[in-house]
Amino acid sequence: MIIRRMKAGTADLEEFLRVPYSGLQELETRVAYIAKEVKARGDEAVYEFTKRFDKADIGFHNFRVGGGEINEAYQAVGEEYTSALRAAIANIRAFHRRQLHNSWMEPDETGNILGMIYRPLDRVGIYVPGGTAAYPSSVLMNAIPAQVAGVREIVMVTPPAADGRVNPYTLVAAAELGVKEIYKMGGAQAVFALAWGTETVPKVDKITGPGNIYVTLAKKMVYGDVDIDMLAGPSEILIIADDKAEPAYVAADLMSQAEHDVLARSILVTDSEELADEVEREIGRQLPSLSRRDIIERSLQEQGAIIIVKDMKEACEVANRVAPEHLELMVEHPFEWLGYIKNAGAVFLGKYTPEPVGDYYAGPNHILPTGGTARFYSPVTVDTFLKKTSVLYYSETGLAKARQDIITLAEIEGLTAHANSVRIRREEGIE
Repeated sequence: MIIRRMKAGTADLEEFLRVPYSGLQELETRVAYIAKEVKARGDEAVYEFTKRFDKADIGFHNFRVGGGEINEAYQAVGEEYTSALRAAIANIRAFHRRQLHNSWMEPDETGNILGMIYRPLDRVGIYVPGGTAAYPSSVLMNAIPAQVAGVREIVMVTPPAADGRVNPYTLVAAAELGVKEIYKMGGAQAVFALAWGTETVPKVDKITGPGNIYVTLAKKMVYGDVDIDMLAGPSEILIIADDKAEPAYVAADLMSQAEHDVLARSILVTDSEELADEVEREIGRQLPSLSRRDIIERSLQEQGAIIIVKDMKEACEVANRVAPEHLELMVEHPFEWLGYIKNAGAVFLGKYTPEPVGDYYAGPNHILPTGGTARFYSPVTVDTFLKKTSVLYYSETGLAKARQDIITLAEIEGLTAHANSVRIRREEGIE
């Protein structure tokens, strides 16, 4: 059996949903050591950790990506890639432009004015996974909303391959967006360099982008010195499917998520035992042809599940309990069930909207809350790169009208100086 099967409401399901991370204390100790070294030794520590973890000989001479490397990257990629990339950029930019806010101020009848000012952050760091893999989509999903928000400086960090080069597809994606400040570093050391600065890398205001557990723990450690987007865990997909779903599509979508990582979670929730049987057969049929089949198989065995429910309403209840990063509604009438979904990073409706549509192309951001945090957290958006300032102006008449209420509330809290700062203004002519 490649993937386990269980029923809703059973002890097995409860145990499956409670699976925690293990060994975090040891990992936190390692990350704390990296933090200490980067804070004390800056660039030198980053170079050493890059050589240790990425096997790349990085130093002052090649730490920052130069124009020649960008030109070489364009030579290495094909026109088909750049064409697809530009189409995706257009879609993602158009979607995020709809998220922009207008600053506002509004007066009332006494002449008081209240408002909100939206301003972009000055400088942000975007983390793009790298090494032997290419993740140009992560460049787009980090940089585009920051650009739409109006961020002035965007610095990209990504781990190099052992030969000291950055993946050409990743570099071309950055170049297409005009991101020019790019450093060859990854892992926890990159997060600390961005957060605290080094001799070469000026510190940033916020760090965004997905990474491994070391990156996540480092982001947790620097939060407060800088802002972060979220604490991301392994990727997840939950598919709600009825008896009309196409088993081959369901199986393919489960495996598309499982190939990320052996810790990735792929869950099917269905009211059809027959569909569950057919999906298992399809997994067995499709798996041998996939390049990351060993990772997929282990991920499905250790983290995957088929959950049998009595009806679609119970399926939605299970989904809300899981609060997955990606949720596919592969049912006959998906829009009828959308209102029942309360907790999900992104919802994909219908059999022609597989999760990769969102990963690469449609427009919504693919940096999404994981590990059940969709109960209270949201995807990366333009708001991620904006800060908000409240604006208050009270007229003499307005303060006179509110004076006693404010004094009463301040004195209830025992803050007599607060009350006095309002009371004393009566001496300025307020009656």
